[in-house]
Amino acid sequence: MTGQTDVLWFLPTHGDGRYLGAQEGARAVTLPYLRQIAQAADELGYFGVLLPTGRSCEDSWVVASALAPLTKRLRFLVAVRPGLQLPSTAARMAATLDRISDGRLLINVVTGGDPVELRGDGVFLAHDERYAVTDEFLRVWRGLLAGETVTYEGEHLRLEDGRLIFPPVQRPYPPLYFGGSSPAGIEVAAEHCDVYLTWGEPPADVKEKIARAREAAEKRAKTFSYGIRLHVIVRETESAAWEAAESLISRLDDATIAKAQATLARQDSVGQSRMMQLHGGRRDKLVVSPNLWAGVGLVRGGAGTALVGSPDQVADRMKEYIDLGIDRFILSGYPHLEEAYRFAELVFPKLPLRSTTGTAATGARNDGPFGEVIANDIVPARGVAAH
Repeated sequence: MTGQTDVLWFLPTHGDGRYLGAQEGARAVTLPYLRQIAQAADELGYFGVLLPTGRSCEDSWVVASALAPLTKRLRFLVAVRPGLQLPSTAARMAATLDRISDGRLLINVVTGGDPVELRGDGVFLAHDERYAVTDEFLRVWRGLLAGETVTYEGEHLRLEDGRLIFPPVQRPYPPLYFGGSSPAGIEVAAEHCDVYLTWGEPPADVKEKIARAREAAEKRAKTFSYGIRLHVIVRETESAAWEAAESLISRLDDATIAKAQATLARQDSVGQSRMMQLHGGRRDKLVVSPNLWAGVGLVRGGAGTALVGSPDQVADRMKEYIDLGIDRFILSGYPHLEEAYRFAELVFPKLPLRSTTGTAATGARNDGPFGEVIANDIVPARGVAAH
């Protein structure tokens, strides 16, 4: 039996546009544009928005702080970066943002998977060492936000009589989201986090990953919520959706794809490797499961797959993931402003949404009229107009 889900959207702080890998149709990362997307997501009833992190992005904490006062219900999924931040500093930042947003902060724990970028940020640790730092970081971070006085000495971190003066709104601390496909990543997630995330792999692969995460959690007598990160390309017909998918990568040439794949291959992220294996950098291997398309991953790191199809098809594929245990989707689409509207209008009505997502989240009931009044006099009837 299909359960219920929340749906989050995405703030493109690393850029947006109508085509991947091209300046044509591109949009600058500006506060007014990000405000439009955040306020649209808020008005449409999305549960929250994910803000990406890394040197290709505007800082997620600063952007979330700027947008929180401009939204009402929208939650902000913001990254903490073990190894780049001290846990005490990150804890104060989290408590402050949770307070000024009136309890709308979510935390995305990002260990990082690109050794070249990490060295540029001053982190010179191997893959499993970074997860060891993450484990120590979260022990301290959780204790501080829970109101404890923390003294800690580990292999990587040391703290004496650390404490917070101002507590967060959410107790004991804002929910922790975590994505990691490696054994080390799953163990850290099971020890500390509330929501285990995966990128958009075919359902059989997601089922296997959830089983491993659930087993690790059960050893600690805890349970996870499960989330999935996907792009969406939904149109009123399947053919129109696939045309839009092809259009999105129509400006990419083979040289650009090869360069992008070489850059992504330097990462030691298991999740990134799994994304790349889906398509192998080839245009003729992009449909990796029914309505699941890997074209975004030709040039984009991280989440590289999109659900493509009609509203019914996209909703049906999402329900398959829900049946596996997924209870929240973190979605995006190009351009992000238009696709936020399109997805909410076409697919929300077809999903088993929790009360925290969709029209129930928007407060006062709006009884219309909906659409432009015809000839300044006639209110459009609900339903499909005759052609």
